[in-house]
Amino acid sequence: MNDMSPVKVEPVNLPSDQDASGRTLGKEEIELVAAAIESGTLTSTKGTFVKQLEERFATMLGSKYAFACASGTAAIHCAVAAINPEPGEEIVTTAITDMGALTPILYQGAIPVFADVDPDTYNVTAASIEAVLSDRTRAIMVTHLFGNPAEMGKIMELARARGIPVIEDCAQSFLATVDGRQTGTIGAIGCFSLQQGKHITTGEGGLVVTDDDHLARQMKLFINKAWGYGDPKPDHYFLALNYRMNELQGAVALAQLDKLAPCVSHRRDTAASLTQALQDLAGIGTPVIAPDATHSYWKYCLNVDPDVFAGGPVAMGTGLRNWNIASAPRYIQKPAFECQVLRDQRTFGNSRFPFTLARPEAVDYDRSRFPGTYRALDQVLVLPWNEKYTSAHVDYLATSIREQHAAVMEK
Repeated sequence: MNDMSPVKVEPVNLPSDQDASGRTLGKEEIELVAAAIESGTLTSTKGTFVKQLEERFATMLGSKYAFACASGTAAIHCAVAAINPEPGEEIVTTAITDMGALTPILYQGAIPVFADVDPDTYNVTAASIEAVLSDRTRAIMVTHLFGNPAEMGKIMELARARGIPVIEDCAQSFLATVDGRQTGTIGAIGCFSLQQGKHITTGEGGLVVTDDDHLARQMKLFINKAWGYGDPKPDHYFLALNYRMNELQGAVALAQLDKLAPCVSHRRDTAASLTQALQDLAGIGTPVIAPDATHSYWKYCLNVDPDVFAGGPVAMGTGLRNWNIASAPRYIQKPAFECQVLRDQRTFGNSRFPFTLARPEAVDYDRSRFPGTYRALDQVLVLPWNEKYTSAHVDYLATSIREQHAAVMEK
């Protein structure tokens, strides 16, 4: 794009990660699924595909252990259960995340305590985490939102000094790195999602990784109703669920795994092109990435400053509909703690458990405590992104954004 002046373009259909246009699913997955069906064994307790997936994923990340499970939410639940908080203990996390990363905390009887975020990266920081730590803090959960890694060096330094384990929510950050290390391998446990829109997909599915022998044992058991498969005298050792992945999902995931590196590489290349094309637009910021980090671009986010660009991300998103671009202003409409399950403490019957055990400060959701969170939601515009984008798609996005920018700024 040499001429960056606004021009009218005809709407086109961008590839979508919700169907084949934006997914890498193909003959490789079909062949492995057919093999799984022909084997007649669809349970992972007896089959081979899920076991192969676990071995290969662990090798890819350089982790000692990897276990597959039913969803990204299940992965988070496995991690929290392995940490084994006492009822009323606290897990520090972020309010800009999917509820699936929060409800497992409540199911294990713990209290999610929300740290504020950096409004430019949308991630928690070591400083915001430290501000809400207490003598009840059992773990820290760090979400690498949109594929942009959090400042893990400083966070791990804080966590080690306090003796607090870190769970990494890597649902959106496959192959993202911090200081040369992949997200998911820096904290005690890494959790990944294989949901429809993630970098690789089995529709639903999850993975957990760790180097810790004890945590590995606990997570493997939790996925299997705490039944000790292979033990001399197995039993159901503690309260747990059936979170197993089946062999059909395992077969799809195995084929998808071969496509992950080129998928992330392509996303990075096209994102870099869009970033270059959107320089020097007043009130429009492109992704802010730390010098020691690499982004994996689950989505591409713009910071649209409502103080400069009238109407902020909502106005930009509304205008982009004219070009058939379905962006998402705010990502989530409100911080997680404003949702009824947390705000009204709607949990088990009318008991409000585990909130009945919470410190007042832990459930103080006053807006003044979260300036970064509200600022982030007020300025973020999430653009659709996937590995099927071409340079023409990037040019289309850039031209549309620049034209909408010009139309608003000229008023």
